[in-house]
Amino acid sequence: MSKRGALEFKGAGPRVVALGGGHGLAVTLRALRRVTDQITAVVGVADDGGSSGRLREEFGVLPPGDLRMALAALCGDDTWGRTWSQVVQHRFGGEGDLSGHSIGNLLICALWEQTNDLVIGLDWVGALLEAQGRVLPCSTAPLQIIADVQGLDPINPRHTAIVRGQVAVATTPGTIVGIRIEPADAPVCAEAIEAVARADVIVMGPGSWYTSVMPNLLLPDLARAITESAAKRILVLNLDPNSDTEMSGLSVARHLVVLADLVPALPIDVVIADPGHVDDLGALARSCEHFGAELVLNALAYPRGTRLGEHDPDRLAVAIGSVL
Repeated sequence: MSKRGALEFKGAGPRVVALGGGHGLAVTLRALRRVTDQITAVVGVADDGGSSGRLREEFGVLPPGDLRMALAALCGDDTWGRTWSQVVQHRFGGEGDLSGHSIGNLLICALWEQTNDLVIGLDWVGALLEAQGRVLPCSTAPLQIIADVQGLDPINPRHTAIVRGQVAVATTPGTIVGIRIEPADAPVCAEAIEAVARADVIVMGPGSWYTSVMPNLLLPDLARAITESAAKRILVLNLDPNSDTEMSGLSVARHLVVLADLVPALPIDVVIADPGHVDDLGALARSCEHFGAELVLNALAYPRGTRLGEHDPDRLAVAIGSVL
């Protein structure tokens, strides 16, 4: 059990909610640990690949992979935190039934069975890891992402095809012209709504735009809570938009337009970008002005070309801290 108590989430810093999934959310959480001690991660639950997909199909549970990555990112920098972060991320090798599964995914599923409660199970895993924050699913039901895609038919490039599943949507070579989730009336995690309502700051991005950043906004109740929140809403842009297959070929400024098209009522207060990774600063500045958002330009990438395309948590922490 955590020294601060299994289910206590108290602190003196600003209350920050970070939304997303995968590596993008993980780097945001590592940055936020340097800024505040009151962090809640609201994580997408549409993953249908790898270990998560197998557990989802076999047991009918939420895909645990992105939840696991968020918990690992919230582990401390002491020996306990570093050790458990590595343990929960460890994947089994070989060719047997456990091949490809991570210990963290199995641990989360075990706690869900033991507690018979999604949120309490995640809280107890967080307590074991002494995670410096709370991790919640955006929905209490597994989601499926469905995209309308053009450009897959070489004879008729304007033909719209339907692509189903997070992995398929994330890797589609076509142009996504519409996106939605099933079930459309999926239940939103009540604790996530509560965290958004109490937040001082809400952070979205970086990450795959359609399959990590946007899924939370496809849940009407959660989107409404984010829109109506009194919190400052911060959007962190990717370093290399073209590395995101979903948005390949589209400008950085276009990323804001896509987000606004999905949720027209969503206010964006601050946009954080690395000036060295923006294709057209003028266009981005005009997009931010159009949406009434302040543009904050900071170096966000790792220095000297290391870990190309990844945000440096220390630099991202400085950028986020400057607008809190």
